[in-house]
Parts: sequence; C-alpha cells; structure tokens
Amino acid sequence: MIPLETLRRLYDYNYWARDRQFEACRTLTEEQFLRPLGSSFSSVRDTLAHLVAVEWVWHERWRSRSPRAVPWPDDFPTVAAVEERWRGVERDVRDFLAQLSEEQLAGQLSYVNFAGAPCAYPLWQAMVHLVNHQTYHRGQVNTLLRQLGAKAAPLDLLLAADAGLLG
Repeated sequence: MIPLETLRRLYDYNYWARDRQFEACRTLTEEQFLRPLGSSFSSVRDTLAHLVAVEWVWHERWRSRSPRAVPWPDDFPTVAAVEERWRGVERDVRDFLAQLSEEQLAGQLSYVNFAGAPCAYPLWQAMVHLVNHQTYHRGQVNTLLRQLGAKAAPLDLLLAADAGLLG
C-alpha cells in the first residue's frame, strides 16, 4: 500500500502539472482549442473535459456514489470553463484527502461502473490509478499542443520536486 502522505503529494503534483498545462492551453485560440486532431479524445478541449470528468467520477465513487454519466465536452466551451469546473473538483478531492485516514486508504472501494457491473478495489489503488490516468492524458494534451504549434508545458515530477512541491 502507498502511504497516505505520499498519496497526498502525488495529488499535489497532479494539480501542479494541471495548472502548468492550463497556462499552456490558455495560449490557444478558440479554434485551436476545439480543433479535431484525432487523438484518444478529438481535441484539446475534449481531452481536458475527459480529465476533469474522470476526476469527478472517481471522487464520487470514493464518496460511495456511482454516477451513471459524465459531463459532456460541450459543457466546456473554453479553457476557463474547464478550469472553473476543475477547481471545484479539486476542492472536493483535497477535502477528501485531508479527512482520509491510513485505515480508510487500505479499505475496500466498491462501486458500480458505467456498464452497471459491480467493482471493488482497495481505495489506495483507485486513487493511484487516477493520478496515473491523469498523467497519461496530460501527455496527450502536450502532444496536441505541439501539433497546434503551441508550446507544451514541462510536467516532469522531478520539476515539481525542484520547485519544492514534494517536500
């Protein structure tokens, strides 16, 4: 199992990297933000919308709720709209982390997935999964930014450590 303090630092990194990526995405025009580029999610907007939606879904699951749908990318017409929604999700996730104990972290998470099937994992695995998922898709956003001729944000964990984020 991962120690709770390490998990909290991974989430600090997650939001640090997200904020750096938002800075890079704010340089895009509306057309660039929405332009289909043929990735896992068509555009920068669609990929960011996926990231915030998935983080919201996992937080809901951690709170013993099983959402049956996610927000649509069209709910986020601008970088600012994605960012506004994500700040609220971040507050909820950070509140959850602040109240979480080692015992709860080691406990079982049970939920119903979108196909209606019951699932169960240790909570710590689901929480690490989310950070890993976000890292994967941030890499895709950086690739999309480069395809659009924009500068991608450097997001390496060790850069966050150099910035003093990881203690």
